[in-house]
Amino acid sequence: MTSSPVRFGMRTNVMRPSDRERGDRVAFVELFFDLVFVFALTQISEVVAAVSTPLDGVRAAILIGAVWWLWMNTTWVTNWLDPARMPVRIVVVALAFAGLVVSTSIQESGGERALAFALGYVGLQVVRSLLMIIATLRHEPAVAADFMRITAWFLLTGAAWIAGALLGGVALVALWGAAVAVDYAVARTDYALPGLGRGSMDGWDVSAAHIAERASLFIIIALGESFLVTGFAFVAEESSPARIAALASAFLAAAGMWWLYFDRGEQQGEDRMERSSRTGAVARAAYAYGHVPIVAGIILTGVADKTVIGEPEVMSALAVTTVLGGPVLFLMGSAVFRRVVEAPGAAVLLGAAVVVALLLPLAAIVPAWALSGAASLVLLAAAAVDTALRRRRGEASRG
Repeated sequence: MTSSPVRFGMRTNVMRPSDRERGDRVAFVELFFDLVFVFALTQISEVVAAVSTPLDGVRAAILIGAVWWLWMNTTWVTNWLDPARMPVRIVVVALAFAGLVVSTSIQESGGERALAFALGYVGLQVVRSLLMIIATLRHEPAVAADFMRITAWFLLTGAAWIAGALLGGVALVALWGAAVAVDYAVARTDYALPGLGRGSMDGWDVSAAHIAERASLFIIIALGESFLVTGFAFVAEESSPARIAALASAFLAAAGMWWLYFDRGEQQGEDRMERSSRTGAVARAAYAYGHVPIVAGIILTGVADKTVIGEPEVMSALAVTTVLGGPVLFLMGSAVFRRVVEAPGAAVLLGAAVVVALLLPLAAIVPAWALSGAASLVLLAAAAVDTALRRRRGEASRG
């Protein structure tokens, strides 16, 4: 007796084409989706800038992790599906609207818009995964099975998101923190379920070029958002030598981070994935996990720039934490990324992170703009050393 064919799912095959040029290309509708996250990052920056208690700080960290996970999981989906197909394009536009709902709720996510944030976040994660099942069930059944597992876990953590929003306060932070932690942890197990075992994500045949370029574009968005925050902060205040120095420091920090990431970063990640027989595992480690501190570092650095420009002579707790914490997170995350993709230069980045941390005693004797300038100079020095070593190895620049 033969098994009956699959009767559910989309009849039309909307998977990305197999030819490299079209299959690897980042579509314009994906960039449209990314535009929503410019606003999301701006809102997260506002949350970070308003941190006044440890609980506020934990909630800000949760939001950074959640927004990155939201964006990254959508990137996985568009890595499989062809945005040139009308059904896929419509879905991505609809997901962008859901992302806008989430973004507009971020700043008040600890208060009156907590439920709106939770419902938007959970709805986007679950609906996107269900649509992926429908699109792949007939054409890539193994992928569909993996997304069934993913959907089951999103439903479970979604209950924690909604319950936290309803309870508020400490319960909100505890439940949301647990939900984010579970989301990140179960991905490492290929979304294993009791009785069903692990999925097959480790061996997913993802497009290395597409994943690497999508992550790079998000880093550009994060850097661009820092320029927006810094620029608005500067034009809102009267010019002074200290503020001009702070603005210059902000630009140099962004330039240093751009150089360290883009001089070889995209190509290093792509090359490593293409060499591996476990492309999905490498992509998960290098991008889904490894980029979290990179993005968080850029966000904190942007908040630092805004804070220092607003009060360049005042050394507040927020200024110290963000001025030093942002570059340290970025450098450590970049070092982890290079280790995962087996690229040289991780030691240089870790050394630079240590140097930035050692600037802490200066906070007691110099104004905020000077500490910011010192941290920016360390980033530039790290970029210069990294470039000199790359050129000595005979490697060409990518930026």
